[in-house]
Amino acid sequence: MASAANPSHSGDSEFRFFRIMAWIMSAIIVAGFVLNLAMGRSTFAVPWQYHVHGVVFFCWVAIFLAQNTFIAGGNIAMHKRLGRLAYVWIPLMVVMGFVIMLTSMRRNGGPFFFDQNEFMISNTLQLLIFGGLAFASLKARRYSGWHRRLMFCAMAILTGPGLGRLLPMPLLIPNAWRIMIVVTMIFPLVGMIADYRRNGKIHPAWLWGVGLVLGGQLVADLIAYSPLGVSLTEQVLAGSPGADRPMEAFLPPDFSM
Repeated sequence: MASAANPSHSGDSEFRFFRIMAWIMSAIIVAGFVLNLAMGRSTFAVPWQYHVHGVVFFCWVAIFLAQNTFIAGGNIAMHKRLGRLAYVWIPLMVVMGFVIMLTSMRRNGGPFFFDQNEFMISNTLQLLIFGGLAFASLKARRYSGWHRRLMFCAMAILTGPGLGRLLPMPLLIPNAWRIMIVVTMIFPLVGMIADYRRNGKIHPAWLWGVGLVLGGQLVADLIAYSPLGVSLTEQVLAGSPGADRPMEAFLPPDFSM
């Protein structure tokens, strides 16, 4: 996440905005997982894939938070140095995203409040969009306006798991996944509002980021609910405990909030 930003601008309102939003997004992600643990909805007694996934993703949260803190504080040298790690960590994030998705689906069918086919296809496209936006941000690192906004939009996608643990997802069936995607886009919307108030216009990077996420979701739904999407989901689940649950979102018989 290196940037060619001018150190003399490190304390301006734009840098402060991105630092504050980085802390807010990071706090939401952590809060979601902590709440699940506190309420007994999750446990550390899970296969190794969950633990590796957790370490990789929370390290990324720490990297994102540190990068925004460094640049807002004018520490450009550390920002550039740590930014090199992103070239390795982004592909690792995408790989572990796929690993945990497939592990979860085959182990227990995935989250019961999501349709399995939508969970698999939409998750796949959103992971790829995350990776694409994050790498586009790195490529645009000389253009700090594009750089920080594209990375912000990529990070907004990752708030989904945290938000999904804070929102009453079972009560949002059958639209839980779509609602979660829309809610994650509140963060870029806040960025657009901040841009307009600060500069009188909205940076085009926001439109690219939000457009790709929402457009990707439309494409994902078209694929997921097609015969191809259903067939692919069935093939992934074949011969596993995950195939025993309905493909559609459902409430378990013993469910309680």
